[in-house]
Amino acid sequence: MRQRKRQGWHRYVNVVSVGATLTVLFVLLPLYWMISSSLKGPSEIGTTNLVPHQASGINYTSAFVHSGFGHYIVNSAIVSVCATALVLALGTMAGYALGRLPMRAKLPTMVVLLMISVFPAIAVIVPLFLLMKSIGWLNSYQGLIVPYTAFNLPFAVWILRNYMLGIPKEMEETARIDGAGPLTTLWKIIIPQARPGLFTAGIFTFTACWTEFLMAISFNSDNAFRTIPVGIALFGSQFTIPYGTIFAASTAAAVPIAVLVLVFRRSVVSGLTAGAVKG
Repeated sequence: MRQRKRQGWHRYVNVVSVGATLTVLFVLLPLYWMISSSLKGPSEIGTTNLVPHQASGINYTSAFVHSGFGHYIVNSAIVSVCATALVLALGTMAGYALGRLPMRAKLPTMVVLLMISVFPAIAVIVPLFLLMKSIGWLNSYQGLIVPYTAFNLPFAVWILRNYMLGIPKEMEETARIDGAGPLTTLWKIIIPQARPGLFTAGIFTFTACWTEFLMAISFNSDNAFRTIPVGIALFGSQFTIPYGTIFAASTAAAVPIAVLVLVFRRSVVSGLTAGAVKG
C-alpha cells in the first residue's frame, strides 16, 4: 500500500513538473521572440528564425536615436518614481494605522480599499480627463502622478497592512514604554521590519505605472510628456509599422522591471506570502 502511494505521489510530482515546465516555456517564448527579433536586421525581421543569422543593433539605434525613445524612458521614470514614492509614503502610514492602531470602522475601510483597487480606470477616464483639463494638468507630469498614486494606493495599503500585522507587538510596546510616539515607532521599529512588504508594494506600483497606457495617452498628447507605452504605440504610421524598432524599444523597456524583480525577488516573495496568510 505504501509503495503504491509513493508511486502515485511520484507520478503526481512528475505531471506537475512537466506542466510547470511547459507553462514557463509558453510564457518565456514571446519574451525570447521579442529579444531575438530586436537583434534581427530589416531583411530578417519577418522570418521565423529563432536565432538571428547576424545580430545587429540597428533597431536599438533607430529606437533611441531616430525615434526619441530615450526621452520616453525619462518621462516614464519621473512619473513612476514619483508615484511609487507617494504610494509608499502614504501607504505605510495608512497600513500602520489600519494594522497597528486602535481605530473604528477598520473593516468598512478595508472593504472600500478593496473595491477601489479592482475598479477599472476606463470607467472614470472621462471625468478624470475633464478634471485634469479644468485644473490645467493635461500634458504634465502631475497629471499622471496623482492618478497613478490614487489607483495604486489601495493595493499598497492592503499589502503593507497585512505585513505589519505579522510584526510582534512586543517591539512596539517596548518602544512605547521608552517614550516613543506613533510616528517614531513607525519610523524606527515598524518600517525596518516591514521592508519586504515595502519592496513588494513598491515593485508592483512601479510596474503598474511603468506600463500604464490608458491615462497616459488620454492626458498627455504633447510628445514632450509621453511615456513608454504611448511612445511605442505611436512608432507606426498609416502605411508602415517598424517592427524591429518596436521590438527593440519593448526589450529596453522590460529591462528595468526585470532587474527590479531579480534583485528583490526574495523580498517580493516574502511580502506576497505575508499578505496572503495574514488578515
